Amino acid sequence: MLKDGKLLIAKGEKELCILPKMANRHGLIAGATGTGKTTTLKVMAESFAAAGVPVFLADIKGDLAGTAKMGGGKQWVEDSINKLGLEGFAYTQIPTRFWDVFGVKGHPVRTTMTEIGPMLLARILNLNDTQEGILNITFRVADENGLLLLDIKDLRAMLQYVSENAKELSQFYGNITKQSVSAILRSLLSLEDAGGDQFFGEPAMDVKDWMQVSYDGKGFINILHCEQLFQSPVLYSTFMLWLLSELYESLPEVGDLEKPKMVFFFDEAHLLFDDAPKALLQKIEQVVRLIRSKGVGVYFITQSPTDIPDSVLGQLGNRVQHALRAYTPAELKKVRAAAETFRANPDFDTVDVITNLSTGQALISFLDETGAPSIVEKAQVLPPQTSTGTLTDEERANFMANSGMGGKYDVEVDRESAYEILMQVAQEARAAAEEKLRLAEEAEEAEKQAKEAAKEAEKRAKAAAKEEAARIKAEEKAEAARLKAAQKEEAARIKAEEKAAKERQKKIEQLATSAAKSMTTSVVNSTLKRKAGKNASVAEKALTAAYNNAIGNVGRQATNTLMRGLLGTLLK
Repeated sequence: MLKDGKLLIAKGEKELCILPKMANRHGLIAGATGTGKTTTLKVMAESFAAAGVPVFLADIKGDLAGTAKMGGGKQWVEDSINKLGLEGFAYTQIPTRFWDVFGVKGHPVRTTMTEIGPMLLARILNLNDTQEGILNITFRVADENGLLLLDIKDLRAMLQYVSENAKELSQFYGNITKQSVSAILRSLLSLEDAGGDQFFGEPAMDVKDWMQVSYDGKGFINILHCEQLFQSPVLYSTFMLWLLSELYESLPEVGDLEKPKMVFFFDEAHLLFDDAPKALLQKIEQVVRLIRSKGVGVYFITQSPTDIPDSVLGQLGNRVQHALRAYTPAELKKVRAAAETFRANPDFDTVDVITNLSTGQALISFLDETGAPSIVEKAQVLPPQTSTGTLTDEERANFMANSGMGGKYDVEVDRESAYEILMQVAQEARAAAEEKLRLAEEAEEAEKQAKEAAKEAEKRAKAAAKEEAARIKAEEKAEAARLKAAQKEEAARIKAEEKAAKERQKKIEQLATSAAKSMTTSVVNSTLKRKAGKNASVAEKALTAAYNNAIGNVGRQATNTLMRGLLGTLLK
């Protein structure tokens, strides 16, 4: 509720207001469960929005969405108004936009790996110095090769590329071990399983969209639905750290303004710091300390101030402390620690009052015009001017449809980036390798076929040669057999001819003998007749000798002629 340009938050013996120009000095709302922290948060958020300051709320339980609806209809609110004597109190509604990292109960909230950067990501993943160095190399290689790192699959693909080319890249960027890359990938897997695959991507959130005011000059209240997000502390810490870092890096230095450019409220803040690595705590402390000069206020909501690290707690100047219960020595110690953070009021014992505050009551200390914390006051926090209930799914969907942000963020865009390019390169490399393998296989197959063909040809040649040799051998054998047969036949013919010749000769000889005998006889007879008186036996012997001699000469020298002559004579 605005009053005289101040943010009226509570009323006790006097009105307690936050000075807008001191609102960027950050703040704390603490108290046990059920003591009124959520109401205080809503009242402060409504007041900032009414003053034209955009607000961001992390809604853990889903009960802050009522800021979008007109208040009223609650008896306890009416009773509180009457009890506090609030003049000018009016129910209202605040222009509200809903956001959700998972895109279910609000417009999706995304950022890119490039925007979050290697140093911040290394802190989120709790990497050691060596692993952080390799992550830096990965981002550097991606940047130098024009490979966009937008989502987790881009970074994973890039890490795999760096690992596969570690030997070559190590010559230019330093040692890269596959073991360290594997460790980074395992940490990245944990972040992805926590929902990082939905948080990292495009379109990336432009934080300036959270710094808008409506047509009537009211600041928009941006509510981040965190019921599911708070189930993943790693992702919640990632989101918070990115958000604060993004604001710090993107906003210019403005010094102390009349009112903040924006105010952030983080409910259940202990979840942000529980088990957080030291490097992450240092980063949060640095951002909280320095972001004030950017005109941004940060308010943490938790059960006890001891939930906040001292280095951060010391930066929180505007404080609202609701009741704390002390049933054990440890709880009493926390109460005393909380009391000691206030500037003491001599009118009451702060420790005693903290344990006896009723719902809605609080010990409050805001910064005065000089920036000093005021003396702590006991007061009743004002009731909210907007609805104290939550929204139905239909009402939420209706507000989202008319927020003006749906067309910008609701549809995820997966443009070509490192993953697609490296997959394309890998695909082309695989295709080239497959083609090379195919060609090699074809060449091997061709060589094999050529060898088989040569072997077959050699086999055929050998078979042909063998067949030819067999043919030649058969022909030679046949020729030899033919020659032999011919020789045998010739020999037989010659033998037959010789036999015939012998038989003819014998016949001739017989005929010659017969003729000779006849002729001799005739000659002898004639001779005997002519030479009478000679001795017959002497003549016979002489004739016989002459006959034998004649026969020998005829047989050896003129048998044929004689035979032809004789045959010709005798056969006529």
